[in-house]
This record gives sequence, C-alpha cells and structure tokens, in this order.
Amino acid sequence: SGWHGDNMLEASNNMPWFKGWKIERKEGNAEGKTLIDALDAILPPTRPTEKPLRLPLQDVYKIGGIGTVPVGRVETGVLKPGTVVVFAPANITTEVKSVEMHHEALPEAVPGDNVGFNVKNVSVKELRRGYVAGDSKASPPRGAADFTAQVIVLNHPGQISNGYTPVLDCHTAHIACKFAEIKEKVDRRSGKTTEENPKFIKSGDAAIV
Repeated sequence: SGWHGDNMLEASNNMPWFKGWKIERKEGNAEGKTLIDALDAILPPTRPTEKPLRLPLQDVYKIGGIGTVPVGRVETGVLKPGTVVVFAPANITTEVKSVEMHHEALPEAVPGDNVGFNVKNVSVKELRRGYVAGDSKASPPRGAADFTAQVIVLNHPGQISNGYTPVLDCHTAHIACKFAEIKEKVDRRSGKTTEENPKFIKSGDAAIV
C-alpha cells in the first residue's frame, strides 16, 4: 500500500493475503515482498556496444581554441578518440581527436552517453543536426534514397494518397519525404493485408508505403 507504506521498504503484517513475488530466470532467481526488493531485482539492460557505431547529431558547435565539436547521444557501438568517423548522408570523413562528457575527457563513450567530440579539419558549416556519425571502417551509416515503412494514420484531415509529402522525424533528423507508393492497407491488429494498392488512406488506417 502506497497510502500506508505497507510492503514499500519493509515487509508488513497488515497484508497477510500477499505472499510475495518470485521470478525465475537464467540470470538467477529472485523473490521478495517489498517494492524496494522488486526494484533491486530489476536487471540493468545490456548496452549494445557490440553493434556498429551510430551517433545522431543533436547539434554542432564551434568552440574557440578547440574547433568543431558535434554533440549527440551514442545509440549503439563505441566512440573513442582516434576513431575515423563518417557523417551520413553527407559522406564527410574525419578523425575524432577527443571525446568529452560533462567537461571530462572520456577514453570511450558507450550507448546512452551524451557526449561532445572534437573532429579534425571539418567546418561547423559542413555538419548539421540529423546527420549520423559512424565508424568509417566498420559498417558505416549511409543515407537512404527510399525505404518501405508501416504507418498508422492517427489523425489527419481528409485522405492521403500517392505523392503526399509529410515531414519525417527520425532520431534527431527532421526532413521532408514523399509517399511514392501506397502498397497495401493492413489490419492494425493482425498485420494482414486488407487491400492492395489502395487509392488513398485516412484516419484510423494502417498501411505499407
């Protein structure tokens, strides 16, 4: 009870019907009665450090005496000083001189870290929010000319047909795109196709475009 504090920090005698909780898992079983026990039993998520480096840029700064400093959060992979990174989709390649978080130099940045990193020989005007940094030698990121998406129209006045031009927000990118072809309408619950090549979609519809 959050109202009376029962079974929050210490096991309570006021709830005899509650026998506690138990989890069986390969990392080790856990059991308890209190909320604090349950919180302590949560396993921290593993950070995807083994995946290719992906760091969407949130901003780019020019700092006197240092140079160009892009900032962003590492989504996957590891960023280290000395890494030769490429910025997609501009295809600009440069070396990382240093990595900092909260004004402290880091030997490496891992997923979840919000960092700034100093890069060589790149002007602040060449980089912009929405670009994605990756390791140029290990599965580098590339710009996409087109892609297939599953969309759900939550609320839109009128009908949407081929040629519709929405603005897409993906990580830090904010960019216009175009519905080249509405391929099929699908059932929102089952995912099964309900109509091939529909002329339009409207509020409440799910579709592959």
